[in-house]
Amino acid sequence: MKNDTQHTPPFTEGINRVDGILKVTGAAKYSAEYELPGMSYAVFAISTITKGTIASIDTKAAERAPGVLAVITHLNAPKVPGYQTGSDPDKPATSGGPLKFFVDNTVKYNGQPIAMVVADSFERATHAASLIKAQYNKEPHETDTEKNKAKAANPKGGRGGDYKRGTPDDWKTAAVKVEQEYVVPINVHNPMELSVTLAHWTADDKVTVYAKTQGVKSTQNAIAQAFKLPIENVQVTTKFVGGAFGNALRTWPHEIATVQAAKLVKRPVKTVLTRELQFNTVGYRPYTWQKISMGASADGKLTGVIHEATAQTSSFEEFTEGTVNMTRFMYACPSVGTIYKITPLDVNTPTWMRGPGEATGAFALESAMDELADKLGIDPIELRIRNHADTDPENGKPFSSKNLKEAYQMGADKIGWSNRILKPGTLTEDGWLVGYGMGTGVFGAGRGRATVKAAIQADGTLLIQTSVTDIGVGTGTAMTQIASEIFTNIPVKKIKFELGDSSLPPSPTQGGSAITSTVGGAVHDACTQLKEKFQQLIGNGGTDKPDYVKVLKEKNMPQVDVTVTSSGSTEMRNFSSYSYSVHFIKVKVHPKTGVVRVDKVVSVADSGHIVSPKTARSQIVGGAIGGIGMALMEEGLMDHRYGRYVNNNYADYHVPISADIPQIDALFVNKPDYRVNPMGAKGMGEIALIGMSAAVANAVYNATGKRIRELPITPDKLLG
Repeated sequence: MKNDTQHTPPFTEGINRVDGILKVTGAAKYSAEYELPGMSYAVFAISTITKGTIASIDTKAAERAPGVLAVITHLNAPKVPGYQTGSDPDKPATSGGPLKFFVDNTVKYNGQPIAMVVADSFERATHAASLIKAQYNKEPHETDTEKNKAKAANPKGGRGGDYKRGTPDDWKTAAVKVEQEYVVPINVHNPMELSVTLAHWTADDKVTVYAKTQGVKSTQNAIAQAFKLPIENVQVTTKFVGGAFGNALRTWPHEIATVQAAKLVKRPVKTVLTRELQFNTVGYRPYTWQKISMGASADGKLTGVIHEATAQTSSFEEFTEGTVNMTRFMYACPSVGTIYKITPLDVNTPTWMRGPGEATGAFALESAMDELADKLGIDPIELRIRNHADTDPENGKPFSSKNLKEAYQMGADKIGWSNRILKPGTLTEDGWLVGYGMGTGVFGAGRGRATVKAAIQADGTLLIQTSVTDIGVGTGTAMTQIASEIFTNIPVKKIKFELGDSSLPPSPTQGGSAITSTVGGAVHDACTQLKEKFQQLIGNGGTDKPDYVKVLKEKNMPQVDVTVTSSGSTEMRNFSSYSYSVHFIKVKVHPKTGVVRVDKVVSVADSGHIVSPKTARSQIVGGAIGGIGMALMEEGLMDHRYGRYVNNNYADYHVPISADIPQIDALFVNKPDYRVNPMGAKGMGEIALIGMSAAVANAVYNATGKRIRELPITPDKLLG
């Protein structure tokens, strides 16, 4: 096994996006753009109450509407075999697990689909759905996490259990203390591409599905289990994804309902969720209250930290994430305690959103560190360096690699941190208050299991195949780059990477910053073995850069191929492995209006060797923009009287646009970590956002002297 003392690969510009031309010319085919003969379209009618039961539902007008093929409700829905297996007739079909549509008359949240109209056009289906009328037995509902915090409890099954080392209450007797509460509101994914499922039964026991999913294999498995089909009888295709951020990590009930409807009408059925249903149907970052209690000695050494968090979940399914986990290992502190609870509410289930858990937790932890530095009267970077963890405080293991101090220095130099004034509200430019802030991000850097087929074909093409989905991050480009560095005599234009097809060799779902490590490692291993196999074919006397076309022609072979399954080494059990980021922000705040302008952004990634520099920069820039949106704009607003979102659209749910974002400098430490994978690469998709919201909040404090602990940071909070 190589180690991190080996030669660092050069930092080059890298290749262009292999799918770039397809995307900018409109030739890239997204899941909603597939058209099949006899296509029909599904639209949902949704509940107008938040909790209760359906007393009656009138679908007659909808059924008589032009073009309608079927109206599905709980009264007539075809059985989904997997929904019946092992069910307890004395318990609701939705208890203790994911929601299932049309299995009974219960309403679990406002906007829950209660009927599905299938028609020969989207417009006709939409019209017919508007004709459905329901009467309800309404029950009192609860959608407010703050109001119901007393109902919070530890998750079941040991997920997110409390943690303790040392005596965390030592913070109370520390020379300098911080005890503050922080709030992150609901954040909704809101990608440009809406969620879509197109299902077509090609036989009674075979179905083809085009879907927006982050994992074609996971969707294939979910549909196969639901309909009790052999896995090979379910074909799932996802060639392009127009943003996901986590909302396509699981197979949602509307996807199963679409497959169900296609079987009923015996025609292809396409369902594209409306923007409104994106808020209600495919998850969100949950509202989370946090409290940090932190103490340090007079010289800035942490003595004790307690991190508490309470997040919302649905009444029917527990959702948990690692909100407090970063606090356990980020800094060298002898005494740490974390407490994580969830509050069940009458809402749909949350899901993972970019930087899941850690993005929320980092806002609290990194804000508290800034508050502690302010009380100590020392530079926030200096405080972090004094508490730098050289080994993992949580388990005592060494880190596989960690270059965080170097990242601090790189970012500080680039943003002009020396211009920062310790006393807040001091620096001005052109009548605006100016402030500098920073925040650290961290996320696990692992390597999973993937299978890749690699083949050199008779025309000299290097074909690489695996089922991974590219959600827009540039996976195909990174894999092509890895292959080209092994087959240096094959032009990049002759390397073809096929993905997004469940019939290809299995690969994990894209998420958790693990695909470059996992699939890239498998691509590296497959290409290495293919090169060795070809060398054996031509004999030891052959050149290491043979003419592949000539050799295959001489041997009368259509191709030479290998299929390789690979995963991380057992050595990794002896190490803790993380990717790190440091975000630096310069803001300007107007003293009279409270308007915040982000003036400069520098994000530094310590994520091993940078395999694909161009797409890596896109990752960092995209994450930075998402983090700025989280800090200054994003908030899912619910009217708790009705349990209903009031800003469930692009006009009222604010996200950053070009005018809100300055030039972003993305820097990379670019030191390989060969313990994780043979390329020395670690993930960066999550760390690009984690810590950014705290950096913005800390910059705003440095500019104004006003600490905003509840996101988003809006003018009313600064002026209030």
